[in-house]
Amino acid sequence: MAPRPDPERIHHAITVRRATPGDAEAIAGIHARSWQTTYAGLVPAAVIDDVVQDRPARTERWRTRLSDPAQQSRAYVAELDDRICGFVVWGASRDPDATRDTAEVYAIYLDPDAIGRGVGRSLFASAVDDIVAHGASAAILWVLDANERARRFYAAAGWHPDGATKTEERPGGTLHEVRYTRNLMAIRTAE
Repeated sequence: MAPRPDPERIHHAITVRRATPGDAEAIAGIHARSWQTTYAGLVPAAVIDDVVQDRPARTERWRTRLSDPAQQSRAYVAELDDRICGFVVWGASRDPDATRDTAEVYAIYLDPDAIGRGVGRSLFASAVDDIVAHGASAAILWVLDANERARRFYAAAGWHPDGATKTEERPGGTLHEVRYTRNLMAIRTAE
């Protein structure tokens, strides 16, 4: 009898694809679970509770957004073994100091059990490739200043803080964020 393979060594297939309206519930669930795990101790519990309790309304907002052909942002989901386990959304930068060819990664979230399995790297790289393909020369994102894990993730992907900060008032508390940026011209010229 052949030995059983070690489950930790089995290769799991990661697929990244455009999000569809049928993904809305999975996206809202990932968003809530991610906030519960990632932001515990980093933001006030009331802010996390608001995100979790808003899940049904968030599902409908996602369904509407993903059904709108005029929607300017682009959303992708990552599947691991045919189960949606992460999402990323990007579009034009909303910052007043951004140039017209600056994109913004609005959100990237993973199901907690997908962290450390390469899903985030695949999802983020796909979003950056799509941003480059759409002609952006730079991209930005905002991250909680206390979220060291995410900040290390972005730094490893070639992004760096540019000195900009902001404070966001949310139901239940205040969030302090720093802006990360990446010059995409080197990627565009390498292609």
